[in-house]
Amino acid sequence: MDTSESSTTERDTAPDPAAPPRRGWRRWAMDTRPLRIPAYRRLWTSTIVTAVGSQLTAVAVPKQIYDVTHSSAWVGYASLAGLVPMVAFALWGGAVADTVDRRKLLLVTNCGIAVTSLLFWAQAVTGLDSVAVLMVLLALQQAFFGLNAPARNASIARLVPAEQLPAANALGSTVMQTGLVAGPLLAGVLIPVIGLPELYLIDAVALCVTVWAVFRLPALPPLGDASRRAGVREIAAGFQYMSRHKVLLLSFLADIVAMVFGMPRALFPQLAAETYHSWGEGLALGVLFAGIPVGAVLGGLFSGVFSRARRHGWMVIGAVVGWGVAIAGFGLSGNLWAALAFLAAAGVADMVSMVFRGAILLSAATDEMRGRMQGVFTVVVAGGPRLADVLHGTAGSAFGPRAAVAGGGALVVVVMLALAAAVPALRRYRI
Repeated sequence: MDTSESSTTERDTAPDPAAPPRRGWRRWAMDTRPLRIPAYRRLWTSTIVTAVGSQLTAVAVPKQIYDVTHSSAWVGYASLAGLVPMVAFALWGGAVADTVDRRKLLLVTNCGIAVTSLLFWAQAVTGLDSVAVLMVLLALQQAFFGLNAPARNASIARLVPAEQLPAANALGSTVMQTGLVAGPLLAGVLIPVIGLPELYLIDAVALCVTVWAVFRLPALPPLGDASRRAGVREIAAGFQYMSRHKVLLLSFLADIVAMVFGMPRALFPQLAAETYHSWGEGLALGVLFAGIPVGAVLGGLFSGVFSRARRHGWMVIGAVVGWGVAIAGFGLSGNLWAALAFLAAAGVADMVSMVFRGAILLSAATDEMRGRMQGVFTVVVAGGPRLADVLHGTAGSAFGPRAAVAGGGALVVVVMLALAAAVPALRRYRI
């Protein structure tokens, strides 16, 4: 970890003296050491609020678009309208995060997201019912998110020591996965009670908590050449840097392999209607969509068992292989509750993979490149599942949903093991 930061940052983020080794059940529980660092604790606490609030908007936007158009196709077009600016601005935002004070960038982008949520509320409460306005606001929101995510993730390595990066990633990922479960459920309960516009307003208010938490962070100026400007040359330099550092490249490839070949969510509706319909199609669909996030949350709650591991490369390899095995088992399962167990196991493996891929990106990259690496990370995380939707939807139509899922899981295992065997950099990486 870099040691040339300002004295203000060092004072605000210095961890407490090392705690005694945990024994018994505490060895299994989530490692909360990063929460002893005031700056990280503020950032993490704000995430608890916004993880749920952001999901309210994520539910409200497609719901409103469908209410206006009565067309699922328009819901899909809206997703694309959000994806394109998010990808573009995540790549540029990563370069920006390497050239400016990341705290200031976080303040600007979080305020932008909050204002966008207020605009969502304004158009909903006035009954504008314009799909064009909704798609423009969604594109604007995702552009701000693309600028925000690289700076937020890259800042973690400046707030916690290197040996606590897996624990910090586990804490953050667990909150986000909990939001994926609790947010949509809460939205479903609130829409009939308070109405759709108020969901946007709740999200905007929640973002004020994030803005205050970021305001309380120490300054996070660039540690290298502060005269650089974020442009195409800086973005290209990030890709060149990644190509020269095989462990970084393989950490991205591991996620692409797992998600593109092994994320079967596009087939959940067909599986619910054809394979698990005897349990009730609605129940089956809910169980399938909840399975992976529930497993990820459980993995985070018991992350103490793996967050202190030193061989980060092997942890990624094992997690991706475990994901593939669990997805293959899900594809072969004809029982809904067995399917839930396999999906939950896949969620645990996904949590482990997220924790250690994130730790590798933060520890293996230098600080002047962390923003750009996190920009690519944001694109990979967002784009992989969408490519998987196309691949699995096509394969499911051609070979049947269960065969497509099982085959995808098996392909994850084969490709990941082949990559690990062909390129030893990931196997050898440790802190």
